[in-house]
Parts: sequence; C-alpha cells; structure tokens
Amino acid sequence: MALEGVSLKPSKEVEDFDLEDIDKILSQLTAEEIEELNGDFDPDNSFLPPSQRMKPQTTKEATGPYKREKLLAFLEKKAKNEKDWEQMKPFVKETKGKVYKPKEEPKAQIHEDETVQTEWDDILAEATEEELVDLAAVLGFHGMLNQTQYYASLESDSISHTGGFSASPGSAKAQALKLVPSEPPNNTDVEESIKKVQGNDAKLKTLNLNNIKNISNERQIEIIEGLKTNTCLETLEMANVAMTDKVATVVPAALKANKTLKVLSLESNFISGDCLVEILKAINENQTIQELRFANQKPEALGNKVEMKVLKLIEANTSLLKFGIHFEFPEPRVRVHDKIQNNNDELRKKRLGDAKSES
Repeated sequence: MALEGVSLKPSKEVEDFDLEDIDKILSQLTAEEIEELNGDFDPDNSFLPPSQRMKPQTTKEATGPYKREKLLAFLEKKAKNEKDWEQMKPFVKETKGKVYKPKEEPKAQIHEDETVQTEWDDILAEATEEELVDLAAVLGFHGMLNQTQYYASLESDSISHTGGFSASPGSAKAQALKLVPSEPPNNTDVEESIKKVQGNDAKLKTLNLNNIKNISNERQIEIIEGLKTNTCLETLEMANVAMTDKVATVVPAALKANKTLKVLSLESNFISGDCLVEILKAINENQTIQELRFANQKPEALGNKVEMKVLKLIEANTSLLKFGIHFEFPEPRVRVHDKIQNNNDELRKKRLGDAKSES
C-alpha cells in the first residue's frame, strides 16, 4: 500500500507521534486503504471484543434498530418468493454393493429301490395293529406309541387303540381326553334354609349355599342373623355367593352370640380385609371356630397393615385348626402357618392325654 506524501520509513518512534499527526495521516487515506488497514487484525486475540476481531461482512449502512418481528416477517416473505432449486440430476434408484443371495443347501439324495424285497415285507404287511405296537415297543420306537400303549406293552396287557397308532416314528397321537361331567348346580332351597336356621332346626347341622349367585343381601343377612339364636348348626358354607361388606359387617355380632358353629366358609366373595379383622376379633371371644376359609376375595391384596393385624389375632387364637387365606408377605404367612400347626399339635396332645386318663 503506497501512501501519497507519506514516507514509509519510520523517522520517528511510535511514542513520538502525536494524535494530531495520526489524524493527519488517516485523513490522507482513501476508503480502500482504510479497509485494508483495518483488515490487519489478530482474530485469536481474546482481549479484543468480537466486533473488533472479525472483518466486517457488509458495507451496507444500517437501516434502523433491530426488530425481531420485522426480521421474521421479512425472512418468511423472502422464502416464499424464492424459487426452489432445480434438481440437476434426476433420481435413479441404485443398489450399492452386492445383492445377498442365500446359499442353496444341497438336497439329500435318496436312493429308492422298489425292486428290493425282504422276507419281512409279507410278515409286516399281514401284521395287525396290536402286533405292530408290540414290535415298536420291543425295538424302542417309543415315538410311535402313545402313553397308554407304551405302559400296556410293558405290563403285557391288552393294548387300547383309542389313542391311535402312527406308522412313522415321532408322530404319536395323544390319548383321547375323558369327559368329566360338570358339577351339578346347588339346588338348596334358600327360603327353607332361612326358616330352619331361624327356627333352630336340630337336624340342620350343615348348610351349604356355595355358588348360589341369586341370594340377595337381605336374605344373606337373615341367614347370618339366624346364627345368634341357633345352637345346632355346625358348618356354614357361603362361598361364591357375591357377599359384600354390607353382609360381612353383620358376621362379627352373630359369631359373638353363637357358640356352636365350628366351620365357616366365606371364600370367593367381595369382602375387604378390614371386615376379616373384625370377624377374627369376634372368633377370638368364644374360641369355638375351628376352620375359617377366606381365600380368593375380590380385593386380591390385603396389605401389610391388615396382614399384621390378622397375624396378631391368629396368634391369640387357640381353637383355629384350619385357616384358608393368601398372604402377600412372607412373615405373616410363615408365622400364621406355625401357629395353626401349633394349635393342631396341642389338640393332638390333649386327645392323647384324655385317652391315657380313660385307660
């Protein structure tokens, strides 16, 4: 860069220059020379602000203060007005690399010679199915036999062909299923049972109302209330009768008044854990119930708090010999099992002691 009227040889040191001399020198420079002079900067100098470490990207004068909404509107308008780039090369689907082709597995060569005959062909052709089954069992072709045929061949019994016989190994047929008749419905007369319970019928020792779904809550409450004055009933089974807490809340008062009931089944109903706790409290008063079934309720989990309450009540009971329930936590499950086992042991010792005293 050549400066007109200015010597490039330094005749003075930098400290000797005055600000007026520098202004005089700069006033003699053209715009291109000033831009070139400003381009001599150090971009790695972190002590300079970013605006002084980079070269100006435009010479356009500022049009006004920065407005974000105006800038976004301008960019959106500009993008809509611009045409899309033309594709210089049309799309052609190309497959790069080698195309995978699975290897062809060699086919096994089977040599069949139908002309070859043996002395056993006529014997096997005339053999009965029972003889073929016996032969397969002797040769160890167990895959040709079903379970019934296999054990019958070992015992030398008559072989049943209900399961069928397969001529190819490994394709034995299953034995035909035996149809079991379904359990007959419970035809117990509910109204008549209520009258017998309330009338304290001496012949009514066991009342089975299991699986009767059409017993209303009022009828269930009448049966439970009848226990207060009944002195003959020993077993009451009300499993799967859609019993709810509305009926279960009446059970504790009835058990407190009854001293003859020994077996109570309330399985597969809709009774909560809090009602179970109240029932166990009532059982512990008279200590006459020997078997309580309470499993498979609609609330599947009793919770740790309820299970610990049940545990304490069972440990305070000396008459309960069977207790049907599902515990979620191991501690109450193990301790309740031990307590029930202890009650059975104590009863056994008492029986042995009574037998010795009588002898």
